[in-house]
Amino acid sequence: MAKYLSLDDIKVKEKVVLVRVDFNSPVDVKSKKVLDDVRIRAHGKTTIRELAERGARVVVLAHQGRKGSSDFISLKQHAEILSEVLDKPVQYVEDLYGKKAKNAINKLKSGEILVLENVRGFEKETMKGTPDDHAKTEFVQNLAPLADLFVNDAFATAHRAHVSIVGFTPKLQSAAGRIMERELKSLSRILDNPEKPCIFILGGAKADDTLDISRHVLSNNIADYVLTGGVVAQVFLVAKGYKLGDRNMNFLEKKGLMELIPGIKELVQEYPKKIVPSTDMAIEIDGKRVEITAEKLPTKYPIFDIGPQTIAHYEKLIKNAESIVVSGPMGVYENDEFNIGTKEVFSSVANSRAFSLAGGGHTIAALQKFGLSDKISYVSTAGGALIEFLMGKELPGVAALETAAIRTG
Repeated sequence: MAKYLSLDDIKVKEKVVLVRVDFNSPVDVKSKKVLDDVRIRAHGKTTIRELAERGARVVVLAHQGRKGSSDFISLKQHAEILSEVLDKPVQYVEDLYGKKAKNAINKLKSGEILVLENVRGFEKETMKGTPDDHAKTEFVQNLAPLADLFVNDAFATAHRAHVSIVGFTPKLQSAAGRIMERELKSLSRILDNPEKPCIFILGGAKADDTLDISRHVLSNNIADYVLTGGVVAQVFLVAKGYKLGDRNMNFLEKKGLMELIPGIKELVQEYPKKIVPSTDMAIEIDGKRVEITAEKLPTKYPIFDIGPQTIAHYEKLIKNAESIVVSGPMGVYENDEFNIGTKEVFSSVANSRAFSLAGGGHTIAALQKFGLSDKISYVSTAGGALIEFLMGKELPGVAALETAAIRTG
């Protein structure tokens, strides 16, 4: 378990607290309006509200898009949405660390909240370097002397060693916010000492990280079984020697996934009983679902879902599991003809007694589509940080908090 300070470990009354959150949201290309405020609400209802209610002088740091992209906008809208969420005034200043920002911070009173400008407007925000390197930037040099505490609540960006993520930790007492803490506790429950049997369900169309995740959880005795669906299942079938047909093989080639085959083949040979393959699948013929067994491969038609034999086998394993991680749907769940695998497998997870953790954009969308989100123990919106955590990689944002905790005793 990570060794970092939490909000339970510190006094914040009257203190100026810099809190880094993840407000990055979908933005309409034409109107530049924020389309989804779920992340703003999440941080607002937890860490930011708590800090304000405990009498802190709260200064919010966040990013939106990146310079040059269509979603790179100011945080004025985000401040307005946050004000609605909290049902109280939230100040916004069109400045990050200049005179306007400093004056606004100095005028803050206990319980008040200020949102500074988009941190991605700072040219060096994404520069490479250590926390000590980042602490020397004008951004940190100007803001750190005005603050008493740094709180990192942005787990979703913890895999990036950016200035606003790690640069304040060498200068200020630092702690994890509630969302950061919740993510780390839930993930650590799976990766540090999972209740057994532990199952990893890997699916979706983005299979790039599948090999590294599978290797980490199998070689470290975290997962008892790895179940596959979607494009991930196709890659594993190829690694087991199946020919999928020109259309499907060309798709994997174009996605650059064939280079994963040698590594997955080694993994399958090393853990033959732990990697559970799909034994049948659904192909599309003239817009209709047709189910075939793996023995009928190759096929000239596209593979869009797992089949009933595979679903039944997965459901049996899920029923006996105590810990489950779900990352990616089992097929083209957006199409009603091919959402059976995803719906049935995800329903089994939702109705199981196991501690379940789900993450990834399409996973969350599928859970919402089938009304299953509330039945999952923990749903992570972290994206890239979640994947890197599952791969066993150190997250710079978390490491910086741990180092800061050691430094401050």
